[in-house]
Amino acid sequence: MNTVHEIDEVRNKVKMWKREGLTVGLVPTMGFLHEGHESLIKRAVSENDKVVVSVFVNPAQFGPNEDFKIYPRDIERDAKLCECAGADLIFNPEPSTMYCEDASTTVNVKGLTEELCGVRRPVHFGGVCLVISKLFNIVTPDRAYFGEKDAQQLAVVKRMVRDLNFDVKIIGCPIVREADGLARSSRNVYLSEEERKAAVVLSRSLDGAEKALNSGERNASRIKEIISQKLNSELLARIDYVEVADSVNLKPVSGDIDGSVLVAIAVYIGKVRLIDNFTFRI
Repeated sequence: MNTVHEIDEVRNKVKMWKREGLTVGLVPTMGFLHEGHESLIKRAVSENDKVVVSVFVNPAQFGPNEDFKIYPRDIERDAKLCECAGADLIFNPEPSTMYCEDASTTVNVKGLTEELCGVRRPVHFGGVCLVISKLFNIVTPDRAYFGEKDAQQLAVVKRMVRDLNFDVKIIGCPIVREADGLARSSRNVYLSEEERKAAVVLSRSLDGAEKALNSGERNASRIKEIISQKLNSELLARIDYVEVADSVNLKPVSGDIDGSVLVAIAVYIGKVRLIDNFTFRI
């Protein structure tokens, strides 16, 4: 398995594979890979002849005062995980390779990006859409793999692909969790020992909501109340949002739930912002 840093290197390799009639899967990441990323890579390996993993901390999706400069990076560690998972190529470009100094093109998906995380992170999804569209143009994958933990991102990417007619199939993959239920995230490394113990409240709050839904509760406000009460019981937790949203358009659901919904939360544990979710289908 090779690691390359230039766009032409990726394109030449993929063109060679496609001349041989091989299918290509792409797993876009920001690196500091964990078991969640590993599950995406293994899924891609099982469904494609060749797999490219992009490792790129994308500056365009970080707002002012966010953690771009301190976001964890370890390409050697990432390369070992990718090789063990069966990937064929890592694309690890510099920001100057991906973005021209005078770049003036943006990619924005309206509506879906204005809810949930988009309220507090207004530039985030524009940056995501820009880098993902660039990766699709560079790698030209047959399939691309995204984790369902970032459910809003997955919905936004699917809409972008539909609207711009990208010739790629988007595959959503289940959330991978720690033994105690905490969703795997590269940002978990920021948590102190005390904060790590407290962070389990995210998944436990969602467990309570899912149990209520499975028992017949259909009032969206009551579901949000169940989650909020559990989160507020943890002194280190500070709620960013708790929402029950339509699974398709991500608009908040008021009144009774009568279709598929995304139950999503964003919570600060200390200074670390974590997200989690589940989808409930009637």
